[in-house]
Amino acid sequence: MLAVKTLPSFKSTFSGSDLRRPSRLNGVPGFVQFSSTIRTRPLVRAVISDDKTVEPSKKSSAEEKGVNGSLVSGSSSVKEVRAVVTIRKKIKEKITEKIENQWELFMNGIGRGILIQLISEEIDPVTNSGKSVETSVRGWLPKPSEHTNILEYVADFTVPSDFGKPGAILITNLHGKEFHLLEIVIHGFDEGPIFFPGNTWIHSRNDNPESRIIFRNQAYLPSQTPPGLKDLRREDLLSVHGNGKGERKPHERIYDFDVYNDLGKPDKDEDLARPVLGGEERPYPRRCRTGRPPAKIDPLCESRIEKPHPVYVPRDEAFEEIKQETFSAGRLKALLHNLVPSIAATFSSSDIPFTCFSDIDKLYNDGFILKDDEQRELGDNLFIGNMMKQVLSVGQKLLIYEIPAVIRRDRFAWLRDNEFARQALAGVNPVNIEILKEFPILSKLEPSIYGPPESSITKELMEQELHGMSVEKAIEEKRLFILDFHDMLLPFIKRMNNLPGRKAYASRTVFFYSKTGILTPIAIELSLPPTPLSSRNKYVYTHGHDATTHWIWKLAKAHVCSNDAGVHQLVNHWLRTHACMEPYIIATHRQLSSMHPIYKLLHPHMRYTLEINALARQSLVNGGGIIEACFSPGKYAMELSSAAYESWRFDMEALPADLIRRGMAVEDPSVPGGVKLVIEDYPYAADGLLIWSAIKEWVESYVEHFYTEPDSVTSDIELQAWWNEIKNRGHYDKRNEPWWPKLATKEDLSGILTTMIWIASGQHAAINFGQYPFGGYVPNRPTLMRKLIPQETDHDFEKFIQNPQRTFLSSLPTKLQATKVMAVQDTLSTHSPDEEYLGQMNHLHRSWINDHDVLKMFDKFSAKLGEIEETINKRNKDTCLKNRTGAGIPPYELLLPSSGPGVTGRGIPNSISI
Repeated sequence: MLAVKTLPSFKSTFSGSDLRRPSRLNGVPGFVQFSSTIRTRPLVRAVISDDKTVEPSKKSSAEEKGVNGSLVSGSSSVKEVRAVVTIRKKIKEKITEKIENQWELFMNGIGRGILIQLISEEIDPVTNSGKSVETSVRGWLPKPSEHTNILEYVADFTVPSDFGKPGAILITNLHGKEFHLLEIVIHGFDEGPIFFPGNTWIHSRNDNPESRIIFRNQAYLPSQTPPGLKDLRREDLLSVHGNGKGERKPHERIYDFDVYNDLGKPDKDEDLARPVLGGEERPYPRRCRTGRPPAKIDPLCESRIEKPHPVYVPRDEAFEEIKQETFSAGRLKALLHNLVPSIAATFSSSDIPFTCFSDIDKLYNDGFILKDDEQRELGDNLFIGNMMKQVLSVGQKLLIYEIPAVIRRDRFAWLRDNEFARQALAGVNPVNIEILKEFPILSKLEPSIYGPPESSITKELMEQELHGMSVEKAIEEKRLFILDFHDMLLPFIKRMNNLPGRKAYASRTVFFYSKTGILTPIAIELSLPPTPLSSRNKYVYTHGHDATTHWIWKLAKAHVCSNDAGVHQLVNHWLRTHACMEPYIIATHRQLSSMHPIYKLLHPHMRYTLEINALARQSLVNGGGIIEACFSPGKYAMELSSAAYESWRFDMEALPADLIRRGMAVEDPSVPGGVKLVIEDYPYAADGLLIWSAIKEWVESYVEHFYTEPDSVTSDIELQAWWNEIKNRGHYDKRNEPWWPKLATKEDLSGILTTMIWIASGQHAAINFGQYPFGGYVPNRPTLMRKLIPQETDHDFEKFIQNPQRTFLSSLPTKLQATKVMAVQDTLSTHSPDEEYLGQMNHLHRSWINDHDVLKMFDKFSAKLGEIEETINKRNKDTCLKNRTGAGIPPYELLLPSSGPGVTGRGIPNSISI
């Protein structure tokens, strides 16, 4: 039985171990001394005993009065309550782990594994702290869970009838290793079951003597915090701040900021040294601090930790086991660690270009054999997914790529000008096309360095392609559009072209939008930096009609696609979603309590992002990584990303604002999203605005529900600290910009949150999950070019005339480069089986909030997304919409909310999880 006793302080009865925490009040776990006015309080502790319940008449005088009055003589009325503690163990266990688990099971069963302390929302008037009772987990539920890896333990409490509502639980792990807590449910109170969502790792007391604080699923603004939880709320936030010193340990939950000083390997190779990103010279968002020692050669850089050792992320940010096993830590790491070296071994002795288009077709039809199989086990179940098939034959591995969507229906579609233009609106990078607002086209770069600002695309040349329409008339009717990478890339072209096997231009492409609704490229300008020996540095191409001009036009389009692929990957994908989202996540954990309603709103949209970013810094965007190896900017890739960050603005990341900025839409309050598209058949924008509007409606109703007073936003101290930290620490290099939205009203808050959720969900989905469907066929979207376009005066021009196909193919990535990037694109385009999609609720998070009104709002949001899915499917069958229907045209599905696992070309995950 459990007898209620009052103790002046708590010391474990197990082996005499002292469980007191030095920073806490009088040894009471869970309470830190914030000021001298907080008095020591006794614990109302449920102690496991074999004695019968002590009758009130037989209590000692000390027990009658209580120590310091915490349980007075009149509190003889008590109630029995039970906690059900749900723990998840690993699905796949080693023999040693199974033995350890049996021991833990035994220790939990006898009450020596887990201590839990229940904290009331009400204050004990004597101690000025929340009332509390404490017990240990003892025994397990007789009926096993339907999931063999889920264990349910019980802990019984006897609490006074005036205990009040429980609001928090302190949990102490006495085992030698961590465990994963799913949830704790308290039964026995009048209001019914009370849920304490966990989904968190509970560290061992050996690693950290501090108990973990778990709050119930009730959302409170700071000013609404029940008195008994105020100190705990503040302490829980402080516990994840850290002190900015030392190397972070794997078990820790510390969220802090740092610059990107871990991309290079100066100690290993001088050529792998990379500059620090973050600061006045090279501005950049901040990342999560790891605190590794400085490099020996360059103390400004952090020493590297190489695969397979993991980069630190706060413990709860790491991939869950199913994600590890079926996808990222398994699939992606297997790819990066094993497949790419295998491909390199296969092609390294003959890293040659494709010599004919049938060479490329063989990747999908015949595949290729991977060498050194014994040393490079891919892990059959961990890596190959929908887009690749693995065939084992005589101890060798045959890798066959699935045919990418862009050529599955029409293998020659990529050659057509209208398909080239269509992908600017409905491809994997539909966010760079702009309306042409003025003519001539002018550069904003310094003329003394980069030459005259005027483009070489002349009015006369343009009007030859406009079939009698003047340039002025075309601009007035909003029929001219541009894809302009000139100013972003030209400062890097000289350095890029000095890299072996890299040749690039800074491109501009002008499109004409016909009255029949067809977008067509009419002129391409390719620029090189001016040199003392050559004043001609801008080359203009049109599609032409003769054979030579036709092949040169194809080469010019390939160079544009290469520019587009690099900007897409380094700027629109990595920088604007992955890197810019990271500071929002860090600040959310540091400044918003887990009981804060905005924390609860954002929580699903932060899942796995810090882990995937850490993995990217280790293997993708690092010095010598796959992005440098496979994309045009090479070793200057992240410097290019930093240069692009100089023009980044948070207020322009909202979809309607971005469309208006690019001239692709005009304001119109009468339509979804508040804007009207200039090109109605713009699939990314048309579908995106539906998703944006649904998110906005959900967020606005949520914010309205919690912020009911006129000054409730400005008086929310946690919320204001959160926004200040995002601006002044997370995006430190942009802290003084005037464009940051103010956070004073509900409308301000709703706008900020809608933008963040859109970036994490719809925006990332639109530019990520089409990478293999569009980029898996190298000629359609080469990630780099290895030759400049031959000019008549070049000695290679005659070779081009004799065999233009060979010239074209030899300009593309080599077989090794192509297969590397195809493997990465396939993996990055894959949905994990445990993916959580926008508008869907994970069954493990079913008790995320105790608010019926909010749950009804979420159901409405979910239903709205279902309607949007139907609308998109109808659009994909509308023959008037030529950019998503027609012979050989793949439907636009990247913004369909739902998806199954694999490379599906559809589905909007809640968060940036790959």
